[in-house]
Amino acid sequence: MDNVQCSENEKITEILNLLAQYYPDAGTSLVFQTPFELLVAAILSAQCTDKQVNRITARLFKKYNKPQDFARLTPEELAEEIKGCGLYRNKSRFIIESAREIVQTHGGRVPMTRSELETLPGVGRKTAGVIIGVAYGGSALPVDTHVFRVARRLGLSAARDPVKVEGDLAACVQPEERMPFHHRLIFHGREICSARKPSCYKCCLKNHCSFYASGSEPS
Repeated sequence: MDNVQCSENEKITEILNLLAQYYPDAGTSLVFQTPFELLVAAILSAQCTDKQVNRITARLFKKYNKPQDFARLTPEELAEEIKGCGLYRNKSRFIIESAREIVQTHGGRVPMTRSELETLPGVGRKTAGVIIGVAYGGSALPVDTHVFRVARRLGLSAARDPVKVEGDLAACVQPEERMPFHHRLIFHGREICSARKPSCYKCCLKNHCSFYASGSEPS
């Protein structure tokens, strides 16, 4: 780990236990029925709240919910359906291109491996991790802005690159605990450890937090 010792087994164990206690039911907020629906929702969620994504997909998935449905659309047609979220024109193109590749290359099934997922347009490491962990129950620890911020404030990683933060966290957390940890860090980041005004006074992790101890953001 970058300037962080994962030998602090007691600290990470305490953090895992406290998060499990405070957020026992933490999971994805995105509403979906199939791996493909999750893929669409995850692409839409970039720079958009999950609540807004769910509003859009509640309507969208009643009309189109299979790769074959989206593969037949034009970017302009889909853009009209999803224009309530940011960057909707780019997302429309990504979703249609991904749907076509899934139909043509993967037999209509969303691939299960990171390497295959990351070949899909609009799918980066974080989104691939979400599909692996949420849709297929695999071991992954996607790093979004909440996970990145909270992990660094806790002193679990000093890295400035999300991929390195992911590696640092994965080195400390057993495979079966990684997705629950991911979801709980997100909940904690939303509810307590916000970017601008974290509620340190009511944080269950403050006794294990480098940010709380120092009063400053990690450099």
